Amino acid sequence: MRTSGILLGVASLPGEYGIGKMGAEAKRFVDFLSEARQQYWQILPLSPTGYGDSPYQSFSTRAGNPYFIDFETLGADGLLKPEEYKTVAFGDNVSYINYGMLYETVYPVLRKAFSRFKEDDDYRRFVDKNGGWVNDYALFMAEKNAHGGAPWYEWEEDLRLAKPEVIEKARKELSREIGFYVFLQYEFYKQWFAVKSYANGKGIKIIGDMPIYCAYDSVEAWLSPELFEFDGNKRPVCVAGCPPDPYAAEGQRWGNPLYNWKDMEMNGYKWWIDRIAFETDIYDVLRIDHFRAFAGYYSIPGGDKNAVNGHWREGPRMKLFNSTNYWLGKKDIIAEDLGFITEDVAQLIKDTGYPGMKVLQFAFDPAADSIYLPCNLADPACVMYTSSHDSDTAKGWAEKLDGRSLSFCLDYCGVKTREELPDALLRLAWSSTARIAVAPIQDFLGLGNEARINVPGTVGLNWRWRLAPNQLDGAVCQKILRLTETYNRAGYTRYKPSDADMGYVFR
Repeated sequence: MRTSGILLGVASLPGEYGIGKMGAEAKRFVDFLSEARQQYWQILPLSPTGYGDSPYQSFSTRAGNPYFIDFETLGADGLLKPEEYKTVAFGDNVSYINYGMLYETVYPVLRKAFSRFKEDDDYRRFVDKNGGWVNDYALFMAEKNAHGGAPWYEWEEDLRLAKPEVIEKARKELSREIGFYVFLQYEFYKQWFAVKSYANGKGIKIIGDMPIYCAYDSVEAWLSPELFEFDGNKRPVCVAGCPPDPYAAEGQRWGNPLYNWKDMEMNGYKWWIDRIAFETDIYDVLRIDHFRAFAGYYSIPGGDKNAVNGHWREGPRMKLFNSTNYWLGKKDIIAEDLGFITEDVAQLIKDTGYPGMKVLQFAFDPAADSIYLPCNLADPACVMYTSSHDSDTAKGWAEKLDGRSLSFCLDYCGVKTREELPDALLRLAWSSTARIAVAPIQDFLGLGNEARINVPGTVGLNWRWRLAPNQLDGAVCQKILRLTETYNRAGYTRYKPSDADMGYVFR
């Protein structure tokens, strides 16, 4: 059965509190998807944002972003009074997120909620199930606050090296602050599973997003250095990135520490098995970012300022996925296989059986017989996108096309002007044989690059765009519905959520 869905990060939901929330607006968006007969809501990582406000540079692989916690839900639970959040100035420009403003305004409100919170059986179950990671994350954030937000590798030596006696002392001295951050994770996941259960009850599955790498400034790098290729001072021997190409003469140096795959193999890939178990429970489908690194990854000397001296190294390949399949069974995973795809990457995709991604914007090179063109789809068991969070919007892309690429695209799509191309891309994706078609909501709204989410390799203006109130009206819903019904992607089966839908973190 062919299906379809919409890409929209939680942060981009509309609302009056500076950033998208997991409350009424999230459920209204689910209702919108249901009316448009969509079966998937694809989101961006739910993790706290780190360097450059990016959810791919997070302080934790498991923590949820406290900014998404809904104030009105806390109010209904008796933890907040309306005047404690409705009178706060969360910003006048509802179309863009101001992360600096959020840092100054959101946490004081959440602390008021914490001051009224009383532990109950649900909370105790959550802590019993997640005590390891959630207490470590809470300690990390408490220390980070105590150090003025400085990264852990700039803390005093004994704390930076996480000596046991220092960690034990810190847990006692910061117990109240640690409790606050545990409370935030409890409330986050309580609200998230309520949204997920609501979506599932409407026949909509959530496609989540898992960054492959950890940030250097993360709790994992601080307290689990054995996972990474670190020297004796917990500094990266090498870091992640990608090699030079015609668009980036010095390549891209992302700076994420690389995994110690040899030791992970000796340990049966336990950390990865646990991580994938967690991620595939909080989502219905898991998209793994930069999947090609499991086949081969680019390694840059840790002290280098660019990627010129990097080299390719072999990843764990099927050894990792054989282990995860053995312990977890086959999970519903999408492999982000974009970029420089070599034979080993293609073989890994084939061996795992995971569907890959096809982005239509990559298809229109008149000098090449592109695998991204719908007529060249070798395997319909893939996910076809008009654009992604890392690319131009469909309109922004069409405005940049010129020369032979523009002529080829117009001919292929059967239209006469570039203004018609954004809708033509939507028709190509939905009419294709791909099992799932997905488009960012910006493409159905006909928005240009003012609504682009991220420009890779840049910082400062990314991850900011939001829907305006009432921007998703009946006309937009009908546009999606017509396309979905025309190309026979509208069928789905509803099911009634059960107690199990509260998820792994509460069981």
